[in-house]
Parts: sequence; C-alpha cells; structure tokens
Amino acid sequence: MKRLISWALYDFASSAYSTIILTFIFATYFVKRVAPDATEGAAVWGFAMGFSGLIVAIGGPFLGSLADQGGGRKRWLGLFSILCALSALFMWFILPSPTYMWPALILATIGSASIEFAYIFYNAMLPELCTPQNVGRWSGWGWAMGYVGGVIALILCLVLFIGRFALFSLDQVTGQEERATFLLCAIWYVLFAIPIFLYIPSTEATKPINTSLFKNTLQQLASTFRQIRSYANLFRFLIARMLFNDALLTLFAFGGVYAASVFNMSEERILYFGVSLNITAGLGAASFALLDDRIGGKQTIMIALIGLIFTGTAALLAQTEAHFWIAGLLLGLFVGPAQASSRSYMARKAPVHLRNEMFGFFALSARVTAFLGPMLLGWLTYLTASMRIGMASIIALLVIGFVLMILVEKDL
Repeated sequence: MKRLISWALYDFASSAYSTIILTFIFATYFVKRVAPDATEGAAVWGFAMGFSGLIVAIGGPFLGSLADQGGGRKRWLGLFSILCALSALFMWFILPSPTYMWPALILATIGSASIEFAYIFYNAMLPELCTPQNVGRWSGWGWAMGYVGGVIALILCLVLFIGRFALFSLDQVTGQEERATFLLCAIWYVLFAIPIFLYIPSTEATKPINTSLFKNTLQQLASTFRQIRSYANLFRFLIARMLFNDALLTLFAFGGVYAASVFNMSEERILYFGVSLNITAGLGAASFALLDDRIGGKQTIMIALIGLIFTGTAALLAQTEAHFWIAGLLLGLFVGPAQASSRSYMARKAPVHLRNEMFGFFALSARVTAFLGPMLLGWLTYLTASMRIGMASIIALLVIGFVLMILVEKDL
C-alpha cells in the first residue's frame, strides 16, 4: 500500500505544473501580460506547445526503449522531474514585457516536454505495483490525486499571492503575484515527488549509457516496428488516443486563455474556475475508477468521450460566463476517466518485456499530433481573430477519437 500511495503522490506532485504553468496562471500571464497582445500570445503559445509535443513524439519511444534495454527507470524519472521543476523556478524571472516573450516560450517548451517524458517512466511503474483486476482503480485514483493536488495548489496561489485577500502583498506592476506562484510550483513538484524515489525500489538493473546501449535500443525499436502486426490492437488504440488526447491537451493548454480572451475573466476568477474544474475532474476520475475495473478501460473511455463531446459543445456555445461555468464544470467530470482509463488499458495490454517502450509509444500517441491541435487552434485564432472558431477543432477530434475506439479490443 505504501508503494501505491507513493506512486499516486507523483500525480499529486506533477499536477501543480499542469495547473499553475500550463493551464491557469503562466499561460494566461504570458498571453495577457508578456506577449504584445492576446491574439498573438495565443498563437505563439500554441506554436510552442506544438513544438514541445513534436519533441515528445520523436523522443518518447526511444527513451522508453532505452529504459527497457538499460534499466534505470527511476534515473530517467528523476532527470526529467528536475528539468520540469527548474523550468518553473526560472519562470520567476519572466517579467510582464514582450522582451521576455522568447525566454518564456523556451522555458514552457522545456517544462512541457520534460513532464511528458517523466510520465513515460512513471506510468510504466503501475503494472508492476498492481494486478489487471485493480489497475483501473489505482490509475483512476492516481489521476484523482492529481486533481486534488491541482485544487490545493491553486487555492494556495489564491490565499498567498493572487486576489484581494492574498496573504502577501506583492507588486502587480512587475507581475510578482503571478511569478510567485511559479516558485510555489517548483517547490511543490520537488517536495511531493520525493516518496516515489524513497519507497518504490528499482526492479531492473541499471546499465551504463554508452554506444552499445544506444545501438541495442535502436535495434529493439526497429524490431517492434517490423512486428507491428503483432501489436495491431495496441496501435489502433494508440491512434484513437492520439486524437482524443490531442483534444484534451489543447483544451487544457487553452482553457484559461479562452476564458480570459472570450469572457475577459481576471486571473482571480480564472483561478476560482480552475479550482472548481479540478474538483469535478477529481470526482469524475475517482468515481469512474471502480467502473474501469468492472467494465474495462475501453468502455469507460467511450462513455467519457460521449460526455466530453456534449459538454464541450455546450461550453463552446456558451454566451455568458455563467453558462460557460456550468458547461465547464460538467465537462470536468469526464476528463479524468478518459485519461486514467487510457493508462489502465495500456497497463493491461502492454507486453511485459516492452512495457517502458510501449508507454513511450503511449507518450507518442499523446504528442505525435499534439502540435497539430494547438497549431491549428493558433492559426484559426490568428486568421479569424476568434478563439471560438479555433476551439471548435477540439470537438471534431473527440468525435473522431470516439469512432476509432469502436475498433479497439476490450481489455476485460
């Protein structure tokens, strides 16, 4: 039990980066205060997130296979966790001026790629800690822990730094209110990631990184591609996930930006929305976790996608902030299950000897087209000066992902 709780706490740790940096605070701070204007900010932010996705798509399978061949899963997890935390730490130096636009984008790209690389090795630990009969609940509970972490981190941001009732009175002109949250994010990530390194032992021998290891890794990747028919179902699943997860990544990357641009929501109101959204998302992930172990990951994903399509459309058509809140909070109930059940499906289906590599492809499926969603949204927003039109691409990706999931085998 200690090992599983330590594992789930990593979701709790990394959630601060996802919520504070990629979704609600740094992203909106960049668009509204660092970029020359909101339209250009949304566009270049989309390009940066797209480029980060391209890096993960190229490097994910290789790093996963490298860990299968050379061991050292915790070594790689630690490396990318530190890189991600450092990117948040250095964001303190990003002042509200267009002069800092490129440094901000570079740091965001490094952090976004690092957290996805870390998840490859984190996710691959799960099947060794669970059985196929309870992997669904722990995947879901881990994701729920992430949302709990996101809620607490955002509440701390409100209580300590941002808003009328903040404990610390910081300089708004130089963006100290927002920048202080980036420091909090870095500390949070490191602090709550410690248990996974203390209490989960390494199960594989660690080989030195040298040319022989790289050669074996490339040979293994080539072998996997030659035998792709043997893993046809997994690759069908990964293609479907590639599309619906692209929609979710774009939704998270631009949720706060959309609220700020379309409804002119302040940083404080966006944080309140973020806290509320994380609460409903956590409730959804936790409640669907037991359902996953009963009906399987595939069925749970399809139910979640139907919910996302309807609530996402309602949020996109909302004309008032109140209607946007209602649709957005309902949407949150289905976000966690779609993601957590994808992880449990792969945990049940991935071959044991290729587990890291397959979770590398899992990361690839999350990112190989991730540059298309944000870039498409960025271009549509730039060309039409309307984020509503740009965000419409998310619904289309969800529908296509649902159709493709029909072709995937059941896991239970």
